[in-house]
Formats: sequence, C-alpha cells, structure tokens
Amino acid sequence: MKTIRLFSIFLLFTIVSCGPMVSISADYDTNVDFSKYKSYAYYKPGIDKVEISDLDKRRILRAIDEKMLEKGFVKSETSDLLISIFTKSREQVNVNQFNTGWGWGLGWGWGWGWGWNPFMMGGQQTAVSTSTEGTLYIDFIDATKKELIWQGEGSGVLTKNSPKKEQRIKEFVTTILSQYPPTISK
Repeated sequence: MKTIRLFSIFLLFTIVSCGPMVSISADYDTNVDFSKYKSYAYYKPGIDKVEISDLDKRRILRAIDEKMLEKGFVKSETSDLLISIFTKSREQVNVNQFNTGWGWGLGWGWGWGWGWNPFMMGGQQTAVSTSTEGTLYIDFIDATKKELIWQGEGSGVLTKNSPKKEQRIKEFVTTILSQYPPTISK
C-alpha cells in the first residue's frame, strides 16, 4: 500500500516538474513591411518602468540582443525599431487530489447492503503547491512613427533559482521572438 502511495506521489511530482513550457502569442500591424527594419535600440522610458530587478532586466535585454543579432539586426543609436518590455506575474496555487489505492475493498455497495465496493480501498490524497507564473511582453515600435508595430507575449512558470533564471529567461525570449518577423499571408 505504501509503495502505491509513494509511486502516486512520485508520478505527480514527475509530471509537474517536466520542462515547463512557455505559451506564446503575437500581434502585429498587417499593413507594415517588416523587411525594411534592420536596426534596433531599446526604448529606455518603457524599460525603466518595468517593475523587476535590474538583474532580471539585464538578463532579458542580453537575451533579446542575442536573438536580434542572430536574426541579422544591428544595435544602433539611430535605429529603425525601438524595443520595449513589460512584465506581469501572479502567484498560482495548484491543488491536486488523487486516489492512492486500487482494487476492491469491503464497504457499502450500491444500495444492496454490505458488499464489495471498488471505491473503498486506498484513500484520497491532496497535494498543494505554489508557483509564480510570469508574462513577458516584447514590443517593437517604429522609431520614426513612434507606433507599436509588433507585440510578442510569453507566459510560463518562473524560477527563483538564480542559476536557472538566465536559462528560463532565454527560453521566454527565444520562444517569443520565434514569432518575429510575422508571416503575413494575403
């Protein structure tokens, strides 16, 4: 019985700890020719307003720099694009209930008096965990018109483990920027 209970708890933690994904979406102005943008700079007033640590801001900006350079962009003071970011986070409480036993048990049956009831053996277990879900928005603004032309959004579970933060932030940025430039079908 203990083996079944331990196996159930192990299985739950294995499923929960599997690589958390980043869910993404993007929105953009369909009238924009994205091929004309070749350089970028950061929109400092927007980035200064983001309410996260300076360490995390630098991690995000380094990850954006890396991806933009891979895409062939040049970082420049006189740029075509301005990039801004903002974030949201919320604490998520997860409550999981599961049955820890299988098989037949002796208990009250379906209105027939005492008999075999498959639902009586084992017990109900509850596991409660908390996690922080974060959302990162990356905005691309036309530097000349000062208009938002593209916005990418990524949501997923965050980590407080410093060595893993850099990797998790890169996952967010890589996944979000995989949607840029948009594939416009006409």
